[in-house]
Amino acid sequence: MSTLMDWNTTKEILAQPKIWEAWGEELSRTLSDLRNWVTSSGATEVWFCGAGTSAYIGDLVSRGLAASCKLPLVSVPTTDLVSCPQLFKKEGTVPLVVSFGRSGNSAETIGTLDLLDAFFPNAPRLNITCNKESALATRRPKGGAEQRVVVLPDECHDSGFAMTSSFTTMVLTALAIFSNDPVETVAANMKELSKAASLVLSQMQEFVKGQDTPTRTVFVGSGPLTFMARESALKVMELAAGEIPALWDSCLGFRHGPKSFIVEGTRVFVFLSNDSFTRKYDLDLAEEIKQQFGELAITVVGHGSEADVAIPSGLSDVWNSVLCVLVAQWLGIFYSHKLNLNVDDPFVGRGTLTRVVSGVKLYEPIAG
Repeated sequence: MSTLMDWNTTKEILAQPKIWEAWGEELSRTLSDLRNWVTSSGATEVWFCGAGTSAYIGDLVSRGLAASCKLPLVSVPTTDLVSCPQLFKKEGTVPLVVSFGRSGNSAETIGTLDLLDAFFPNAPRLNITCNKESALATRRPKGGAEQRVVVLPDECHDSGFAMTSSFTTMVLTALAIFSNDPVETVAANMKELSKAASLVLSQMQEFVKGQDTPTRTVFVGSGPLTFMARESALKVMELAAGEIPALWDSCLGFRHGPKSFIVEGTRVFVFLSNDSFTRKYDLDLAEEIKQQFGELAITVVGHGSEADVAIPSGLSDVWNSVLCVLVAQWLGIFYSHKLNLNVDDPFVGRGTLTRVVSGVKLYEPIAG
């Protein structure tokens, strides 16, 4: 009988600390060149594009870096761009289109590249992918657009259904390129996160011991951590094959109706901000849930004595976000294994979801 440690997804989660540190050192050698290219690209704004988990990178990074980046940062999911291209054509706008993709071959990825060739032929492109043989890595623009490609280490090309190291390493790559932190600071941040990640993963292996699967889960955070809560909810729900419904929201937004999602057996995870002002709102919500639903309903994740699961890093929330999602990744595989599912493919035999989304019919976009 297989153990939790036998699954490829488990091994891919545990590999993240080493991947981040090594990639930080490698990326730092070309980072100045990449940043200079972005600055000289002629773009008037940056579009972060991807589907599903890859789209959440844009949500997270645009919220976390909006105040410090010189160019406006816009999250434009490929699922929106392909289906509603008319909503994104704006006179005078020159987007730098940053495309994220684990496989780099999804239908929406191909549809976005086709759309750019047809309607944004001069828009510069930055493709970030885990698959060196993918369309994102190998396809060249048909127009005169400049393009750069960043291929992540082979270890990031997850073999499991769930995006784990692929997601976190693409997040860190985007933060490295678009933050205004000095190059040497970026490599130091990724080294610090690597050490912290090992501690978080070690904690989680102890944290889940003796736990039952919850009836529902909720993940909440503030600022950029709101969007890591979104990815966290997805990780649990997809690894549990939908048997554990999951919800996400901001800490303040959760009270405005979504709190009705809590029923007996629900577990709420609050991601604590490292910003002293924002943190007050996070802790207020955690205390409210504890008072209304009991101590077992709430788990606080963050830096400091108030946390049930410690995030041993004093970096900003957007950088620390990759540590928070490790909690959900481990919960997801633990629940999946406890439900006797195939952790590497929870939907095996069902034919409803696949590792790379298939069955999407692309239509020729209409000009105008």
